[in-house]
Amino acid sequence: MIKAVLFDWFDTLAQYHPLRDEMRANACRDLGIKVDKEELAPGIVLADHYYLDENGRSPVKQRPPEEQMEIYVQMERIVLKHAGVNVSDEVILSIMQAVSKTFSNNQFVLFEDVLPAFRQLKKWELTLGIISNLDRDLRPICQELGIDSYLDLILTSREVGHEKPHPPIFLAALERAGAQPAETIYVGDHYDTDVVGAQRVGMKGVLLDRHDFYRRLTGCHRIRTLAELVHCL
Repeated sequence: MIKAVLFDWFDTLAQYHPLRDEMRANACRDLGIKVDKEELAPGIVLADHYYLDENGRSPVKQRPPEEQMEIYVQMERIVLKHAGVNVSDEVILSIMQAVSKTFSNNQFVLFEDVLPAFRQLKKWELTLGIISNLDRDLRPICQELGIDSYLDLILTSREVGHEKPHPPIFLAALERAGAQPAETIYVGDHYDTDVVGAQRVGMKGVLLDRHDFYRRLTGCHRIRTLAELVHCL
């Protein structure tokens, strides 16, 4: 019997606003590079997965600054190359700098399926929470977005000192939720970081594949929207 449903944050419950494809398209335009934001969106998903794979091998934030920068540059290469844009590293750094300036005023927005899903899950008296690798306090953000009243726990890697997919952050969340692993579902958008990480401690991992990135994946519950989560309970 499921007693708790826990969620990843970024690209599961929320995304940046302005959207990252829009920010990059604007940065490219200012540099004289013609590319539509729709062409950039698929590469952003690929770049996210590249970062999460690297972070799963060893936390990126703990690596030397030069190595961190190379990872960020490679992410930008992935985005641009997938959109058919081939530019020098110097131009890539200019795009990164422009996007970074926009990020200073960036906000989060919820996906449209979040509030309906939370309302339904709370009707069933389930414990709800967030486990995130985001290095900031999510509580004021959740309050601003109007979801704090639905959440019984919010846990970030900054608070725990460990990131997904490593067990300590999942185990800390289970303790906060007061639930056993077999009684808990964890929903996230990255297979290795979220699903495998949760499964390692005995939780039921559910993959939220909004972009149909994992269409060939078998061996776990895969949903396209949070409305489908009901079938996993």
